[in-house]
Amino acid sequence: MTAQIIDGNALARQIRADVAHRTAALKAAGIAPSLAIILVGDDPASQVYTRHKVNDSIETGLHAALERYPVNLPEADLLRRIDVLNQDPTVHAILVQLPLPGHMDSGKVIQAIAPDKDVDGFNVASAGALMVGRPGFRPCTPYGCMKMLEAIGCELKGKHAVVIGRSNIVGKPMALMLLAQNATVTICHSATRDLKALTRQADVVVAAVGKRKMLSADMVKPGAVVIDVGMNRTEQGKLCGDVDFDGVKEVAGWITPVPGGVGPMTRAMLLVNTLEAAERSASNRGH
Repeated sequence: MTAQIIDGNALARQIRADVAHRTAALKAAGIAPSLAIILVGDDPASQVYTRHKVNDSIETGLHAALERYPVNLPEADLLRRIDVLNQDPTVHAILVQLPLPGHMDSGKVIQAIAPDKDVDGFNVASAGALMVGRPGFRPCTPYGCMKMLEAIGCELKGKHAVVIGRSNIVGKPMALMLLAQNATVTICHSATRDLKALTRQADVVVAAVGKRKMLSADMVKPGAVVIDVGMNRTEQGKLCGDVDFDGVKEVAGWITPVPGGVGPMTRAMLLVNTLEAAERSASNRGH
């Protein structure tokens, strides 16, 4: 049996089309959804990511302003700029591209973003809202993974989901979102004993550790859904995930490819969050 591929590119296209439709409706009502992206320094990967985010926004009719600052920008200046954007009613969403230069405290910078504009979903207020099941912004990567599971009709109630990785950006919020859908969730990490014994029981495996091919075919239950969040490079410089794709696809029921899986979905969910920030701002003003 060969696994069916969950096509992140195709699903992201559908989501972008929906965002474009809803954005047009908001614009017709006199509201122009707007995203401010802040890039500090000249990290090549960050430059590529921010360019994609701007292009995606333009394609769907959202306004995106990229603000670039030198690597030696004082942290206090960045915090002041975020404060100005927080106060600006025409800016609905703020994103600070990570990683930041070494002299800046990422945690402090993320907490400075107003929770109602925190479209990355990294603020403590956003994390708390997810924890207790209240409305807030969901981090884009796990949010995209949930949309992929939904798209293939994966009924999570009562299923055993194993999340490998416990980062604040993917692992922890992923586990909470699966739990909210009534899955039984196990979180594994570098100190987990006998990882294979746990993954072999899983109906759904989400691999998010950043280690090449760490999930092999013998670790997967036949027919399981495998979501590969990893973004690594082979010795030849080719993109690959945390999953041994060629091996696992012969065992799993569904699998996401790298590239073309979770990556496009992460970007699509940023657009959804930006649009929702503008919609919430509009409804608040309407009251």
